[in-house]
Amino acid sequence: MALIIVLVGLWYLSLFFQTFFQHRYAAHGAFTMNKFWERVFFLFTYLAQGSSYMSPRAYAIMHRMHHAYTDTDKDPHSPSYSKNIFSMMWRTRNIYSAIFKGKITIEERFTKNIPDWPLFDKWAHSTFSRLLWAAGYTLLFIFLTPTLWLLLLLPVVMSMGAFHGAIINWFAHKYGYINFRLKNTSQNLISVDLLMLGEAYHNNHHKQPSSINFGKRWHEIDPVFHVIRFLAWCRIIKL
Repeated sequence: MALIIVLVGLWYLSLFFQTFFQHRYAAHGAFTMNKFWERVFFLFTYLAQGSSYMSPRAYAIMHRMHHAYTDTDKDPHSPSYSKNIFSMMWRTRNIYSAIFKGKITIEERFTKNIPDWPLFDKWAHSTFSRLLWAAGYTLLFIFLTPTLWLLLLLPVVMSMGAFHGAIINWFAHKYGYINFRLKNTSQNLISVDLLMLGEAYHNNHHKQPSSINFGKRWHEIDPVFHVIRFLAWCRIIKL
């Protein structure tokens, strides 16, 4: 039971900082914050995502490319150009890595007003950092697991951020329903999003990328929207 609680906690913490900081803030500028709080959320994102940490800068650039080139051969993660979800994940990983390492030319429109902390990202993105997190996860599993079979979940935990992205980038462009007719294949994956903290309302998001609320209909509950409103009330961020 203790391990299940830990796994659920890791899932939601990692996902929250992905959707709040890397996606809504870094990629879309849905709200603003001062440099102090930006650095605080850099740290929180790293602590929550561990070995699957993604640079907010590289993530933002790649995600902006996804919106600009949705469903074309320039889309970093389109099901239309991958045979299966794993080949799409690998293609996405290669494009992300090339952006992070500066191996491809990035248009200026994709780099405007994105958060950047090069020194921190150099450590957080390093192989040594990822190995330390992997060792920590392994020890935690060994200490808490009631059965060794649960060790099979370790690869998912170590690459959790990639799985979050793959669920939406693959399935939400193949299955679901639409609220808005758009010139792309984005769909709302499920009507009540309990597992993805609003990210499953992908059709809504493609209609209004910078909206702080991904839910548009009464039953489309986006819990992160309410957290954003609370943080704005606390004057940590500005809407």
